[in-house]
Amino acid sequence: MKKEGSLNMQALTAPWLKYYGNTPHSIDYPDKTMYEMIEDAARRYPDNIAYEFMGKKTDYRTFLARLQATAKALLAFGIRKGDRVTIAMPNSPQAVDAFYALNRIGAIPTMIHPLSAPGEIAFYLNASKSKAILTLDQFYPKVSEILPALDQPVKVLIARIRDELKAPVRYAFIMTKGRKLPKLPKSDKYTFWNDFMEAGAAQDLQLPPLDGKADEGAVILYSGGTTGTTKGILLSSRNFNALALQTAAMSGYTDLHGMKMLSVMPIFHGFGLGIGIHTALVVGATCILVPQFTINTYAKLLKKKKPNLIPGVPTLFEALLRADKLENADLSFLRGVFSGGDSLSIELKTKVDKFLKAHNSPVPIREGYGTTECVTASCLTPIGYYREGSIGVPFPDTFYKIVKPGTTDEVPYGEEGGIVLTGPTVMLGYVDNPEETAMTLRTHPDGHTWLHTGDLGVMDEDGFVYFRQRIKRMIVTSGYNVYPSQLENIIDGHEKVLYSCVVGVKDPYKMQKVKAYAVLKPGVQPSEEVKREILKYCEKHIAKYAMPYDIEFREELPKTLVGKVAYRKLEEEANAEHVA
Repeated sequence: MKKEGSLNMQALTAPWLKYYGNTPHSIDYPDKTMYEMIEDAARRYPDNIAYEFMGKKTDYRTFLARLQATAKALLAFGIRKGDRVTIAMPNSPQAVDAFYALNRIGAIPTMIHPLSAPGEIAFYLNASKSKAILTLDQFYPKVSEILPALDQPVKVLIARIRDELKAPVRYAFIMTKGRKLPKLPKSDKYTFWNDFMEAGAAQDLQLPPLDGKADEGAVILYSGGTTGTTKGILLSSRNFNALALQTAAMSGYTDLHGMKMLSVMPIFHGFGLGIGIHTALVVGATCILVPQFTINTYAKLLKKKKPNLIPGVPTLFEALLRADKLENADLSFLRGVFSGGDSLSIELKTKVDKFLKAHNSPVPIREGYGTTECVTASCLTPIGYYREGSIGVPFPDTFYKIVKPGTTDEVPYGEEGGIVLTGPTVMLGYVDNPEETAMTLRTHPDGHTWLHTGDLGVMDEDGFVYFRQRIKRMIVTSGYNVYPSQLENIIDGHEKVLYSCVVGVKDPYKMQKVKAYAVLKPGVQPSEEVKREILKYCEKHIAKYAMPYDIEFREELPKTLVGKVAYRKLEEEANAEHVA
């Protein structure tokens, strides 16, 4: 067992520890892979339900057997230790099984949004050098479109939702949603999941001995880094396992096994994967897998399944307030309500807490903060110590400080600066990008490596942290990060566009929505037809959730003194118009 926090962290100050209550100040982190942690949970709680998907339940004993079978199928498919495999899936059994099975054989899953545009999928496959991609049948047309132009051959594995459903539900699914999905015949261009599993069983392969190391690269997630351009974030098993144990410790409960987690946050996101899936499975809890969020579906599941733990983003909780189906609901079964992914406004927290109390919830909402560079959350409101506007205090073995932006110099309590942190969940680095890694992971005079988040904040004398704003340009819409510079590069690539600027506009439901401004090339006249043409072009390269709701044409865009587009001025204008 490796102890983080008691030896190498002794010299670091942690004024927040007095607010921990029963939460341990430090935790023992086993030197194990993610798969081994799941294996341990399956041995402890074989009869507990690991996950439930559209009414079909899978216990831990069966779950472990599925992981071993999937690992053998991956070997038969040609995947080996060190290979990278892209998973472009919603929350589903096949996605979960593939994720842990890849870890079992030492391969690295690369998690991406299944609604990514074809150009984005091509970028992710090339950047990660993936040997294969797992996706749903309905998304195959996008994948097939980009396969010929990839830098390397990529095997395609096709999963179907209906294959994981019980007979009555499967029939209903086929007769409704199934009718709208493309009917893919058998082909040598791809392999169906069921055939993939049968091939693995037929070869009767032996799994190699467990030789994975906790500190090896195990998962690639994507974020914008400090410069706002997409980067692969390499995370280890220790990163994920530490997050799981920290989250469990901060939950306020000594034992979470048997509790139910409503896992609606997507598996390709650190929040959904690290807390909604991995934390739940490490402690023997149940993941109720939700493949697609709608407020009506979510409300039904809340009432029917009575989950104890519900992590979500502010937009989810805002939607809950508008859910008619919850008008008379009894939420006394809740034990933890956690918000992350974006700032939870004081106003929204007040409304959600009022809603929860009115529906008999024994717990209020607790806000957390983190970045994908440390999997997800690293800070959470402690039980019973809410401070208005605060995002909470650091997790066990995690240390925060506020520094003068661009430096390693710590500022006094109460003074605004850059949020930096260190601890066992900090990433290994950005994939194939040592320059950006060096900018983000910096060794300070205290000898520790600190993650520079790219966010501004304040810490008070008691160690409570207050988020102020992002240094890097980023729009958060419905919990998803959108990087304006990436969208601008795409829009600027259109033959009729001279240059563009993308900003976030406040929205009551999405928190922010995306708007673009563009200057057209000489001789091109603004028109609705040109706008439609540019938007259609964008659809090939931009995920649906990141698409601009509007493009406003101008003869010129405001500039800063150094000649750059004054995006903050446009942002102010757009939000003023929206309010008006």
